[in-house]
Amino acid sequence: MENQNPLQNGALEGAAGNGGRSGDGSALIFLGTGCSSAVPNAMCLIQPSDPPCQVCSQSLSIPPDRNPNYSIATKFPYLVQKKLREGQEVRRVAQLDWKIIEEHYDKPFVASGLTFFPLPVMHGEDYLCLGYLFGEKCKVAYISDVSRFPSNTEYVISKNGAGQLDLLILDCLYKKGSFNVHLCLPQTLEAIKRICPKRALLIGMTHEFDHHKDNEFLMEWSEREGIHIQLARDGLRVPIDL
Repeated sequence: MENQNPLQNGALEGAAGNGGRSGDGSALIFLGTGCSSAVPNAMCLIQPSDPPCQVCSQSLSIPPDRNPNYSIATKFPYLVQKKLREGQEVRRVAQLDWKIIEEHYDKPFVASGLTFFPLPVMHGEDYLCLGYLFGEKCKVAYISDVSRFPSNTEYVISKNGAGQLDLLILDCLYKKGSFNVHLCLPQTLEAIKRICPKRALLIGMTHEFDHHKDNEFLMEWSEREGIHIQLARDGLRVPIDL
């Protein structure tokens, strides 16, 4: 696979720090890559199975900065603006600038100098969710909550449709079987084969996934299919020229 940087245990080879920038270029920083039930899973720590869950039990001995099998290290409630009480001052800390998409969800919008194109996908058969396509020099699609692609959305992001993606960031909940509102690994891999991006990173994984072992399997799949794919992890920096 030419012109594709290999990933080792979920980390991009050559990834640089410097506030998400590599040289004069830009980088994507992954701040949340696990599922909503969290990794490690609280029940695996409160009521351990016999034998214990290998992925979750690692969190008791290996800190997050050395353990890719870890969805959250801390949370930042101060990023969300709350209604102030009388006499209360605004804290001089970072705040999220909310941009709510309501009526015209299908219209592109600009954030941080980038144009984002909403990608409608099905999150279950009764809920329409949005992924996003962005990047001018390199095309990136971020689709975190999907169980099925409408044909027009898949066309927009497919090599055989509107053009090949440089990077696809895609939902992948469980290692086996299927689920009603999310893609699982078998469906995720099939979707990646159809869409055929240059490379793909998976997000939304449960504690079934072990980054060390499963990235080895995905590396073998990558060599066989010609599409580089790995699990993303919290804190991963991916240099990419947007």
